[in-house]
Amino acid sequence: MPSLPAAEPCNNDELIRRNRGFYEPLWAGANLVEPSRFNTWPLLQALAHEAPRRLEVAPGLRPRLPLRGTCFVDLSHAAVQRLRASGATAVHGMIGALPWRDASFDLVCALDILEHVADDHGALAELARVAAPGARVLLSVPLHPQAWTAFDDCVGHCRRYEPAQILALLAEHGFVLEHSAVYGMQPSSPRLLALAEWFLDHQRERAMWWYNRVFMPLGLHFQQPLRWREGLGDTDGVDEVLLRCRRAG
Repeated sequence: MPSLPAAEPCNNDELIRRNRGFYEPLWAGANLVEPSRFNTWPLLQALAHEAPRRLEVAPGLRPRLPLRGTCFVDLSHAAVQRLRASGATAVHGMIGALPWRDASFDLVCALDILEHVADDHGALAELARVAAPGARVLLSVPLHPQAWTAFDDCVGHCRRYEPAQILALLAEHGFVLEHSAVYGMQPSSPRLLALAEWFLDHQRERAMWWYNRVFMPLGLHFQQPLRWREGLGDTDGVDEVLLRCRRAG
């Protein structure tokens, strides 16, 4: 299935409804996973240590920056409550209207977010607004519209990006790409994905139980190490990339 064409833009209200329908029940029944358990931690730990003012956007219960000393914002009330209960500073909000002043942060992290919003230009403009000149900005996006599958629909994606498209979008909003890492994965079996979609549609509570207690722990166990590479690098066959950018001053 191809990415949505420009003549048929994503409907913002429908995207919010779809994402809330998927993630609110997911986080309501999930445990918070510490940032140190993810394969992003070796890459982000030093960056976080060097940045006294940090923001992570829409982490759910899978934050990648340290809980202490980081500001979190999420659309999910369940996620915000759980983050607060774990000692984090968390507020309810959306990437398109961040409740902070200009140039408030030295490190901004927004993983797996841009593909979920109708106005990705507006989202990047907000990230640029709250990032101080010279701040590091971490993003991740899925690549290649021709690689669209039912998984993208299932998790509430609006688009996949062509490599040249995401580079142009970053430059337009004042982000200089420094490094990237091959990142993320999605189910490769159409039958397994179809089964998962059926359970999500017909037995959502049971599906969320299996995800949180079986598939998520297995995914953490089998994570592969991540490595930075200069620029965007070769993207042939790459499903998703983690991008390390600097906010131009």
